[in-house]
Amino acid sequence: MADTTVTPTTLVAPTATRRRSNLRFTVALVIIGAFVVAAIVGPIVVPFDVTETRISDRLAAPGSILSDGGRTWLGTDEVGRDLLASILVGARISMLVGVATLVISGAIGLVLGVLAGFVGGKLDGAIMRLADIQLAFPSILLAILIAALLGPTVVNVIATLAITRWVVFARVARAQTLAVKNREFVDATRVLGARALFLIRRCILPSCVAPLLVVATVELGLVIIAEASLSFLGLGTPSSTPSWGLTIANGRNYLSDAWWISTLPGIALSVLVIACGIAGDELRDRLDPNLRSL
Repeated sequence: MADTTVTPTTLVAPTATRRRSNLRFTVALVIIGAFVVAAIVGPIVVPFDVTETRISDRLAAPGSILSDGGRTWLGTDEVGRDLLASILVGARISMLVGVATLVISGAIGLVLGVLAGFVGGKLDGAIMRLADIQLAFPSILLAILIAALLGPTVVNVIATLAITRWVVFARVARAQTLAVKNREFVDATRVLGARALFLIRRCILPSCVAPLLVVATVELGLVIIAEASLSFLGLGTPSSTPSWGLTIANGRNYLSDAWWISTLPGIALSVLVIACGIAGDELRDRLDPNLRSL
């Protein structure tokens, strides 16, 4: 008979891996939480008006003393606006667009995906063919086309990104519905006389929560990048509303003299997106029973 004795050495690697995973997940959540707090509280705490222009203080380096005696910790842009205030307001815009887009696209994708998987037949074929057609186009090009037609406003950006993102949620919801609708507990509930709406509400939807939560966490970073890309191209938020993409675009002509205008918002954008990706991966590992058992 083979020796199945568990030695301390065999537990070292899983324990170390689990500790590293917990550390990554904690750090990612702390970073995301810090950005959320900064987006909510930051614009109130910072004493500078993000829309105020002061030509005498334009292109001031980080840490410089301004003409009114105040200090700009991250410098000013090409028209004298405080860069820290712009980054904080941009974080608020990015968070607002990201969360609103995921709520709208997630709701649309959940409804269509569950209907396609539960009803099946022609309805399933029609919804999935529509999803395939949309996936045939790069999402950023589709977003640029829709944003160019609607115009640069925050509401239009949310609508544009929601249109381009519902497919991911729909495919995940459909797959989860197909995996659950013929399970024994669903058949038993159906035999007891439960109607389709009851089955969807009490049996199908609860099983979709975990995978859709993982998708939403990963998609948050992608939506923020998409919003910054549209703003960089002038198709996102209007010029009167600071955003990370717009600030980066405004500073690209001053990279040699005022590198901080584009670099610092770019760093903030990169850190937030990476944190969202790490949190999504770790959340997937925790909610997937096959991975959790390893």
